[in-house]
Amino acid sequence: MSDPTHYDQIGGDAGVRALVDRFYDLMDTAPEAATVRALHATSLKASREKLYLFLSGWSGGPQTYTERFGHPRLRMRHFPFAIGERERDEWLWCMDRALDEHPMPDEMRAFLKQRFHALADHMRNQPG
Repeated sequence: MSDPTHYDQIGGDAGVRALVDRFYDLMDTAPEAATVRALHATSLKASREKLYLFLSGWSGGPQTYTERFGHPRLRMRHFPFAIGERERDEWLWCMDRALDEHPMPDEMRAFLKQRFHALADHMRNQPG
């Protein structure tokens, strides 16, 4: 029997959806995320769907994001938005809390936090 994928450890389809929904619920309501929230459209529906599709494929689940949109090219896709330390930190504030609340093995949570922190820093395109 093979080891469970990251997708499996997050909880499969329902787990990825729940993680993404909690992340965007925090972004939409928490004053700690007001700056990064302002970079998004009034409705977060499209953002939720794209992050859900991306995380599903990235974690070893269905590759629907790539099939629909091609290679993620995350930095290029985020370049139109001014992302500095504040926006990065607010995004991570939401993601860290969503991960802390989500049922998964502790090792998986630590791995995801490390990867998301590196990715969020890579998305910065503004000084400070």
